[in-house]
Amino acid sequence: MAKPLTDGERRKQISVRGLAGLGDVAEVRKSFNRHLHFTLVKDRNVATRRDYYLALAHTVRDHLVGRWIRTQQHYYERDPKRIYYLSLEFYMGRTLQNTMVNLGLQNACDEAIYQLGLDLEELEEMEEDAGLGNGGLGRLAVCTLGSALSPGLSPRDPPVAAALQVEEADDWLRYGNPWEKARPEYTLPVHFYGRVEHSAEGVRWLDTQVVLAMPYDTPVPGYKNDTVNTMRLWSAKAPNDFKLHDFNVGGYIEAVLDRNLAENISRVLYPNDNFFEGKELRLKQEYFVVAATLQDVIRRFKSAKFGCRDPVRTSFDTFPDKVAIQLNDTHPALAIPELMRILVDVEKVDWDKAWDITKKTCAYTNHTVLPEALERWPVSMFEKLLPRHLEIIYAINQRHLDHVAALFPGDVDRLRRMSVIEEGDCKRINMAHLCVIGSHAVNGVARIHSEIVKHSVFKDFYELEPEKFQNKTNGITPRRWLLLCNPGLADTIMERIGEGFLTDLSQLRKLLPLVNDEALIRDVAQVKQENKVKFSAFLEKEYGVKVNPASMFDVHVKRIHEYKRQLLNCLHVVTLYNRIKKDPGQAFVPRTVMIGGKAAPGYHMAKMIIKLVTSIGDIVNHDPVVGGRLKVIFLENYRVSLAEKVIPAADLSQQISTAGTEASGTGNMKFMLNGALTIGTMDGANVEMAEEAGAENLFIFGLRVEDVEALDRKGCVYNAREYYERLPELRQAVDQISNGFFSPRKPDCFKDLVDMLLNHDRFKVFADYEAYVACQARVDQLYQDPKEWTKKVIRNIACSGKFSSDRTITEYARDIWGVEPSAQQAQAPSLPRD
Repeated sequence: MAKPLTDGERRKQISVRGLAGLGDVAEVRKSFNRHLHFTLVKDRNVATRRDYYLALAHTVRDHLVGRWIRTQQHYYERDPKRIYYLSLEFYMGRTLQNTMVNLGLQNACDEAIYQLGLDLEELEEMEEDAGLGNGGLGRLAVCTLGSALSPGLSPRDPPVAAALQVEEADDWLRYGNPWEKARPEYTLPVHFYGRVEHSAEGVRWLDTQVVLAMPYDTPVPGYKNDTVNTMRLWSAKAPNDFKLHDFNVGGYIEAVLDRNLAENISRVLYPNDNFFEGKELRLKQEYFVVAATLQDVIRRFKSAKFGCRDPVRTSFDTFPDKVAIQLNDTHPALAIPELMRILVDVEKVDWDKAWDITKKTCAYTNHTVLPEALERWPVSMFEKLLPRHLEIIYAINQRHLDHVAALFPGDVDRLRRMSVIEEGDCKRINMAHLCVIGSHAVNGVARIHSEIVKHSVFKDFYELEPEKFQNKTNGITPRRWLLLCNPGLADTIMERIGEGFLTDLSQLRKLLPLVNDEALIRDVAQVKQENKVKFSAFLEKEYGVKVNPASMFDVHVKRIHEYKRQLLNCLHVVTLYNRIKKDPGQAFVPRTVMIGGKAAPGYHMAKMIIKLVTSIGDIVNHDPVVGGRLKVIFLENYRVSLAEKVIPAADLSQQISTAGTEASGTGNMKFMLNGALTIGTMDGANVEMAEEAGAENLFIFGLRVEDVEALDRKGCVYNAREYYERLPELRQAVDQISNGFFSPRKPDCFKDLVDMLLNHDRFKVFADYEAYVACQARVDQLYQDPKEWTKKVIRNIACSGKFSSDRTITEYARDIWGVEPSAQQAQAPSLPRD
C-alpha cells in the first residue's frame, strides 16, 4: 500500500513542470482553440479579429509563465543583487511579435495561424501600442529592459497622445491587456498632504490623504535564454472607505469625485519629455511611483525566500550590496528623500548612516541639457503636498552646502549655484542638483553629452566630485530594431555572417570585407526597395497619399521641439519646391519627405511646427507642376509600431539638432542599423556614429559645439537677419511662410513662428541653412549612384555594433551597479529544480 503523502509533498505537485509547452504547430493550434473558447468564451461564428489576436496573445503568454515563475524562484533562492530601473516612461509598443521573436515561437505561430485560415500579420496589427511614454526617454527605458531584463516601474494607465495637433485620449487599455497580471495582494498605501510632528520618539507624518497603489506585472522575456523578468507598473486606487451613509445624506457626488481625484494620478501621464510643466498632478505621479516602488523594494529586501512575506532582514547595512536604484532622468528623483524618510523615520536608522546607504544605492542618468526641461518644483507646492520630504531636502541641502563652504570658504556665489534650493520670487527645488548630490554615480548618454554635463550643466559638482561622473552611450536592442522590424535585412546578414550578431552586435563588423560584394549590394538594395514598396502601400491606405517607391525616402521622426530643428527641414523642402517651380524642366532627384512626432500639449511653438509641415504638404502635394518629384507627409500619431514600419523603409535619416543640444538620440542608431544614411550635425551620438563608420560615410554639416558657444558669447550675438538678408533662397522661403503662401485662409498663421526665427531663435536655424542645403545636394548626387549609395549603407550597418543596448547595460552593470553580467542560461521550466 502506498504511503500517504504529506501536505508538503502534495503541494509539490503544484508545479510548472510537466505543463505543455508550445514547441510544435499542433500544440499552438490546440492552445489557441482552448483560449478562444474558454478564456474569451467565443466560437468561430461570433469571434472577431480582435478575439483571434487575444487568443493568440494568451497562447504565447502561456509559454512565458513557466519561465517567469522559474526566474523569480531563482532570484529568491539565490538572493542576487537586484537592479531597479525607475522611469516615469516605458514606451513599450506592441508585445506579441516581440515575445514570439524572443521565445523562438514565430515560425510555429505563423504556421499554426495559417492552418487555421488566419493571417498572423493581420492579428499583430490588432494590438494597441502600450501608451506608457512619449519619446526617446521612454524607448530607451524599454531597450534597457530588453537588454538588462531588470524590474521597472511606471504609472500604468494611458497617457495623452499628442495633432496644429489635437490631443486625443490614447485608451490603449480599453480592450484589456493580455500581457499584464494584476497583483492586488501587494497593494500599498501612498501618503500625500498632512503635517509633520517632531517628538522624542522621532518624526511622524500625520493626517495624510491616502491613495492606494496596486501593482500590475508585465513579463519581459530575454532572447532565447529562458529568463523572464518583470516590469511592475502602478495604478492608483481610492481607499475602500466609501460608505452607504454618504449616499443617504446626499454626499454621494462628492464622495465619487474624491475617488476620481485619487485615481487620476495614474490615469494620464504628463508629457514631460524635454518640456517641464510644474503641475501638481505631475508631482503626485512622480511621488506615487517612487513611494510605491520603495516600499516594494524594501519588502523584497527583507524577504529571503520566494513567496515569503515575513521580514527576515532587519539590518540595512547590506542594502547597497543587494539593491541598486537607477534614476532615469530627474522624474524619479524623489526616491532620494523618500528612501531617507523610510530609513530615518520608519526604520530608525541614524541620519549619517541612512545618507551613506542612500548614496551608495542610487545612481542618476541625465537626459537633457535644456534649461526648460530640468525640473524645478515650487517649494510652496512641496510644503503642501509632501511636507516631510521638504524638511528632508532642506536637511540634505544644508549638509551639502556646509561641505561646499568648508572646501571653498567665502565663495558665496558657488554656494548659490550648487544649492538644491533656488532663491527668488518663487523658491524652487532643483531636482537635478538633488539627484547629483544623492547619487554615487552620474552619467550622460553620449560622450559629447557627458562632456557638456561635466563642464557646463554640472560644472561645480564635477569640480567637487569628478570621480562620480561617467559616460554611458545609449543603445538599442537589435532584436526589436532589426530582427523583428526588418526580417529581410536580418536574413540577408545571417546568410553572410550567421546569427551571432543578434546577441553580440559587434559581429556586424564581419560585413566590412563584403562591402564591395556584388551579391550583398544587390540583396541589401532589394530588401530596402521591398520595404519601401510595402510602406508606400501603407501610406496610400492610411494617409491617402500616393508616393513613388523609387523616390528617396527622407525621414525626420522624433519629438517636435525647436532644438530638433524640424524647421530647418521645412526650409529645405520649401527651397526644393521653389527650385522645381522656377525650372520645371530641370532634372530633380525625387523625394518623399516624411516628418513625424508629437508635441507637448502646452508647447505652442511645437504645435505650430506641426501645422507648418502639414500646410507645406497641402500646397506641395497638390501642385501639378511638382508632380511626383516632391511629396511632404506628416506621420500622425507617431509611435513604436509606426517606427517599426518607417525605419526599415528610410533612405535618409535626419538628425539635425543644434550641436550641443541633443543628449544622444536613439532613432539615429535605429536608422543606421536598418540601412539609412544619416544627414546630421556633430551632436549627440552622431559624433560616435561618425567615428565608427567614418565621417565620409555620413552627411555631416553645420556648426560644431564650439562654434555655437562662440556665437553665444557676449559681444558675438547670433544675428538671424544677417543670414536672411544674405541668402536669397532662405529669404524667399521665410517670406512665403510669413506672407501666407502656405496658409492662404489665414495669412498671419505663422507670424509667431517667423518672428521667433528672425528675432529670438536659440537654436540658430538660419546659421546652418546654407551648409544644410549644400549637404542635401551631396545627398542627391550620391543617391543617383545606387551602387555607391548601397556600399555606404553596408558600411554603416557593419559599423553600428557599438550602439547595442546590450553593450550599454553591460557598462552600467560593471561601472555603476557593481554586478557582473552573466551569460548563464536560466533553467527551462520543464526541468527539475536543483
